[in-house]
Amino acid sequence: MKKDLRIVFMGTPDFAVASLDALVQAGCNIVGIITAPDKAAGRGMKITGSAVKNYAVEKGLHVLQPEKLKNPFFIEELRDLRADLQVVVAFRMLPEIVWSMPPLGTLNLHGSLLPQYRGAAPINWAIINGEKETGVTTFKLQHDIDTGNILLQQRILIGDDETASELHDRMKLIGASLVVKTVAGLVEGVLQEVPQQQIIAGASNPSDRDGQTKLMHAPKIFTETCKIDWNKNINEVYNLIRGLSAYPGAFTYLDGKLLKIFRAEKEKKTSGIETGKYETDKKSFLRFTSNDGFISVKEVQLEGKKKMGIDEFLRGHNHLLQKSI
Repeated sequence: MKKDLRIVFMGTPDFAVASLDALVQAGCNIVGIITAPDKAAGRGMKITGSAVKNYAVEKGLHVLQPEKLKNPFFIEELRDLRADLQVVVAFRMLPEIVWSMPPLGTLNLHGSLLPQYRGAAPINWAIINGEKETGVTTFKLQHDIDTGNILLQQRILIGDDETASELHDRMKLIGASLVVKTVAGLVEGVLQEVPQQQIIAGASNPSDRDGQTKLMHAPKIFTETCKIDWNKNINEVYNLIRGLSAYPGAFTYLDGKLLKIFRAEKEKKTSGIETGKYETDKKSFLRFTSNDGFISVKEVQLEGKKKMGIDEFLRGHNHLLQKSI
């Protein structure tokens, strides 16, 4: 890879650190890091830098933390870095004056096989919707979010019991490798940009993937998304639980108290109790009824308490459980 290619990297969370580290390890010339401003975090509300900032400081990289991306002073600082290419991973939406600045453009890493699952939470929604496959995509930024021309993609199988956090940890490494491969391809001039509309149009051909043209979306996760509807079948409930684990967590109510469920198992059978109710022996199991079976919870967190396995939870909280068998 050309060592004189000047790259500005933009990102904030741990997911982005993997890609930044991969570029550094590949010998890329990272001339600047753009990340979120420091903010208060944790119990003590200590002012803390982002995961990307912490990594950048450790590596001696130049860091900028603009409050507003259209600030004239920031724009001038960014222009002074004279980037040939910008790489964006898990950062906020960029104004055109920023993404259009470098000669080679700005590439973004997205956690889905675009054009499917455009939006803020592609990992979560792929699992919530029961997908068996997802992937990572590198693409060029354009005006509308997640709609730019595709550069490279890599498919990833989703395990039947895999949670969003587990897929996240696999995906960040696979994505990091794809970012390095994409940068190398751009430098060598061997990548052909593919408009997403071309992929959508191609899927309408009956010979392609059953002629499916419906686009799935991945909007931001809100509280109402996380509430379990026990009138749904056990597969839908189970997918919601693992699709929101470990954050923000699917929840229900246990005798009036909010209970987050992070891990569970399915029991496909007809139950004799009302949907949404629970059964427990107050020692080893706690299970809720959906419309076609049980969801047996394995890892939970009661509001105001720590996360714990079901055995520990039942030992400490069986006074809350009004019904047992």
